[in-house]
This record gives sequence, C-alpha cells and structure tokens, in this order.
Amino acid sequence: MAAPGSSGLQRASGSSKFRLEVEVKRGNQLAVRDRGGSSDPYVKLKLAGREVFRSRTVHKSLNPVWEERTSLVLDCLSEPLCVKVFDYDFGLQDDFMGSARLPLEALEQNRTIPVTLALKDPHHPDEDLGSVDLVLVLTPSGPVEECRDSASQRQSQLWRGLVSISLIEGRDLVPMDPNGLSDPYVKFRLGPQKYRSKTVPKTLSPQWRQQFDLHMYDESGVLDVCVWDQDTGRRDDFIGRCQVDLTSLTRETTHHLVLPLEESRGSVVLLVTLTASAPVSVSDLSVTPLDDPAERRRTLGRYSVWRSFSGLKDVGVVQVKVLRAEGLMAADVMGRSDPFCVLELNNDRLQTHTVYKNLNPEWNKVFTFNVTDVHSVLEVSVFDEDRDRSADFLGKVAIPLLSIRNGEKKSYTLKNKELTARSKGSILLEADVVYCPVKAALRSVVPAEQKYIEEEPKVSKQLLQQNFNRVKRCIMVLIGYGAFINSCFQWESTQRSLTSFVLFVVVVWNLELYMLPMALLLLLVWNYFFSSGEGASGTSMEAVFEWEVEDEDKQDKEAEPKGFLDKLHAVQEVLVSVQSALDHVASHAERIKNTVNWTVPFLSWLAMAALCSASVLLYLVPLRYLVLAWGVNKFTKKLRDPFLIDNNELLDFLSRVPSDVQVMQYRQLEVGGAQSHIKRRKTVSSSL
Repeated sequence: MAAPGSSGLQRASGSSKFRLEVEVKRGNQLAVRDRGGSSDPYVKLKLAGREVFRSRTVHKSLNPVWEERTSLVLDCLSEPLCVKVFDYDFGLQDDFMGSARLPLEALEQNRTIPVTLALKDPHHPDEDLGSVDLVLVLTPSGPVEECRDSASQRQSQLWRGLVSISLIEGRDLVPMDPNGLSDPYVKFRLGPQKYRSKTVPKTLSPQWRQQFDLHMYDESGVLDVCVWDQDTGRRDDFIGRCQVDLTSLTRETTHHLVLPLEESRGSVVLLVTLTASAPVSVSDLSVTPLDDPAERRRTLGRYSVWRSFSGLKDVGVVQVKVLRAEGLMAADVMGRSDPFCVLELNNDRLQTHTVYKNLNPEWNKVFTFNVTDVHSVLEVSVFDEDRDRSADFLGKVAIPLLSIRNGEKKSYTLKNKELTARSKGSILLEADVVYCPVKAALRSVVPAEQKYIEEEPKVSKQLLQQNFNRVKRCIMVLIGYGAFINSCFQWESTQRSLTSFVLFVVVVWNLELYMLPMALLLLLVWNYFFSSGEGASGTSMEAVFEWEVEDEDKQDKEAEPKGFLDKLHAVQEVLVSVQSALDHVASHAERIKNTVNWTVPFLSWLAMAALCSASVLLYLVPLRYLVLAWGVNKFTKKLRDPFLIDNNELLDFLSRVPSDVQVMQYRQLEVGGAQSHIKRRKTVSSSL
C-alpha cells in the first residue's frame, strides 16, 4: 500500500463523525479466475464486517476500470476499511480474488489522497494478486449534515424508484456455435441486482418478449446489458454488451431503445420506463409506521377499495418486525455464531445488522416492503457472517403474505435451504399486511414477477424421481375416475349405473353452454362446505420425505466414478428438460386441485367470481359474439401494440396457486419435536 503522507496529520477525536468519500478507480494485474485466462472482477467495500458498497462487474479484464464513487458516514475511525475483489460467476459462488485493509486513523483530513492497495489472500500470503487504486477524501461532518448522512447510510440498501424493462428482441447477433447459430440469453445488472432472461435456442434474431422490474437505489445508475450464448457442459460464450445511462432518461415515459452491442455486431431492443415509487424502509422498534394510528389510517385509506384503479402495481404494504432468534446453529470454531437476518420479498432484499458471538441474537428491527403481488412469499434467512468468505447459512423460513395474521407474534422453526427439513433454532417475527383486494385480484391474472436470484436448474436423480411420482399420482387419479365411469357402463352396481344413466339423460337433455362454468362453480361450493384446504397435506408430506432422502443419497453421488459424471454432462440438457417438463405438468395439475380444495381461499373466491361472470356472459350473450370478440382482439393485438408482451391469464392465475411441493415448503413446523421427526425420516428411508 502506498501510505498517505504522515506529516501534519489531523487526528480525529473519537466523539466526532466523519464523511469518507471513496472513488474506486481501477485494478492492476488482477488474478486469473476464469478458464479463458481472464476474470470478471468487482469490488466490495466493508466497514465493521458489513458491506457498504459494491461496484459494477467489468467483464473479461485483469486491468478493470471502475471509476465509481461512494460516500460513507463514519462514527469513528478505529475500524479499517476492508477492500475485497471477487470474480463474478452467474449461478455459482463468486471466486475470491484478494483483499486489503486500509487503516482510516492514518488518513489526513480535508485532502484528496490517492492510495494503491496490494491484494492478498490470507490463505496464500505469498501469492501476487495485483492491486486496486482508490482515491479517498476524509472530512468531518457538521451536526445537521451528520444526521442527514447517517439516515442516508442506513437507507443505502433501500430503493427509491422502479426501472421496468421489456426485453423485446435481438437483431443480427454473432453466431457462436458450429452450426452458425447461437442460443442467446441476456443478463441485466443494476447495482447489486442481477436478472437473467430465458434462452432462445438456435437463432441469431431471438424474440424474448419478457418483462423485468429492477430497483433504483439512488438518482444515478447505469444499466448493464450483456448477451451470452448458452453452452451445456462448459462455460457460456460472451456475445456482447451495452449500457443504458438511466440519468439521461425521462421519468414516467416509456423509451424505445435499440442498443448496439459494443464488442460485436448486433443489437438489443428494449422498452425502458422509470417510475417513482415509495421506498422500502428499515427502522428500530421505536419507529414503527403501522403502529402509529395516524399513519395506519393513511395507509388503510391509500389501499381502500375506493382507490382500486390508481397505481395498479402498488397493491399494498407489509411491515415485518424481526425481534430475535433462539437456539441457532454454532457456525464458528468456538461454538458461537455471528448471525444476521436477510428478508426477501420478490426482488426486495434487506438485512439486519450482525450480532456477534451469539446464538440467541436480538435484532429488534422493523422492515417495510411495498407489495406488488399479494401472492408473494416473504423469505427470512439467517446467516453467519464470515469476514473473508461468503456467509454460512443457518436457517430459513418462507411465509406467504396471505397466511400472515396481522399483529401476531409468532415463533417460526428454521428450515434448510430447500425448505424441506428442520434446521436448528427458531426466529420470532411479527408482521402486518395491508392491501387492496381489487388490485390484488387484478394482479393475479398478469405474469408474476420472477426472482433475479435463482439457481440454474441442475440434474438431480431424486428430483427427477419425485417429479415422475407427482405426474404418476395425477395420472392415477384420472385413471381412477375413468375406471369409475367405466364401471357405470359395465353395470357392476345396478343402483350406481341406473343413477348415472338417469343423470346423463337429464343433464344432456337440458345442457346449455353456461352450465359448464356453473358446474365448476358448484364443485367449489361443495368443497367449501364439505372439504378443507388440507387436501394436499398427505402428498405434501410425502414430498418432504422424498426430498429428505436426497441428503442421504449425496454421499452415494459423491462416490460415483468420474467417468459416469462425464457421461452425465452429455445428456444433462435432455435430463433437465425432462425434469422441468415433469415438474411443469405435475405443478399445474396440483394447482388446479388446490384451487378447488380452497388451499388459498383468496384465489378460490376469485375463481368463483370468474366462473359466475362466465356463466352470466354465456347465458346473456350468444356464443358467436364472444368468439368474434376474442378473435378480433387476438388478430389486432400486434397492430395495436407491436411490442406487446402477450400472456395467458389462466396460466398466470394458476401460477399464484401453490403446488403440493410449495404447500409443503410453506408449512410451518412445530417448535421442537426433532426426535419424532428423525424417527419418521428413518422409517420412510427404510421403506424406500
């Protein structure tokens, strides 16, 4: 490190607060972490073990130029500034490229100081990992500025606007495969957020037609767009990239952008809209918005039925109090952990502070999220902080917003990453959800927001078997109904066959088209009074046991010879497709069943309203008029809006209904009962 000058230093007193301006300039001769002899580096800055800044990723460079600035407010200068460099790998854990510590007490105030930090790996101290150039300015903060900047720092993880992106198409892309084509997909990055589009196989002019919503964390920002070619069994090929300076775009206006790729030929077509939105927030228990009667009245008025058609994307708000955790897993050598809590709602991601060396931490923080889809699931994860590597996972719970009881303090047993088995410890939460029912219903028939942090699909013998069994169960149900109908034709029971024959004649003689949705409506009403939403319990618990055995089979998988794994890569794409197709078929069948079974009452009531409307329309309006209106709408959609992202309202509705596996994942486990849980697992394992 090129140390700052030591003459005339103005040392800071511990009682003052300071502003530290940091400019991350560039990297020099960084370490190689990719197969192609390059890296995709980015920089993290940490203070007191907490991340305070993350730079953008510079692709395929060992001498990256970032030229990014951030402003930090410091209570004291005793904690050094930690600089870490990582190699970005999409879908995998990022590779560590080196770190350095900068003591802040030695910095001279009110002076611009260039610093070069040599990167080191604590496990390999003699290895040369290059260096990072920074420019620092340390200044004391006044009382008014101090208060404002502290609030700004606390809300550095909060977003203040929405960037809606419609990815339309690519034009004249570079062929990357031997057949003269490519399998292109797009990665978006804005600040810490990452999105990935679907892959369009074998084309140089892909039509994606996908919608993404990213969050703006400050008034400035550059949207990074990279186009990749997907390759199975090896690293994907980089096609090209382009950037959008969001500061140059007018707010509340849809911009049609044709962006040429900088490093190759071709272009990408986007529709970008910047909209202002109320930010999410983090506060202490002393500042709880919905506990203030005046604020609660304003919130209830904002989401009342009378304001159902203003701001359709603003469905509601959820307030979560993260109080404490108990009996967490010990992740450190000394039998302790440094736990912090991460809350995720769709693509909103906030976290608490870290409580060091404690298995029963108390956070006492209040998180407020805007709700764009009331069918979203709040995920609360607990991690153990590690200074020089990624955080260790301790446990997780998933809570559908519609299952929350307002104002109820509830202790949730932590689960594993897949939400299929018990983990050690529990977490105490209190939540309130306020939403507009009409907006929630309207949002139920549009495409659901996709999470940008999702793992790539991988081949799993257990998951493939599970999906096959789910499809098999659905088919067996249909076969059972078919056998029952056939038995009526065979007169195996005279009473049953005679009753069926009379019903058949009466129904067919009096059948009208409007009676078809009415029959489904009667089925929903019947299940409402004579059944319950627990119909998925049996199959859900069966899915739990199937997934738990996967942990025991991991050792067998690791023991398999390398040659078999090499052969497995050759058919990986086919197996993933089959695995996904089975899951797709089984999930849709289970979602239809769970709609009828009132697993999610809100959605079942919505289905009843739709069926009633369909019955009335079919009764009052001739069928040919309805078909004509449908056909005219279909034929003129592209003429009215060439860049329209089409959707299927029925499938979008079903996507909100949980499958049996999701019902199992969202079910809350009883606190305790670990012994019976283990016995049950062993019994099922032996039966398998």
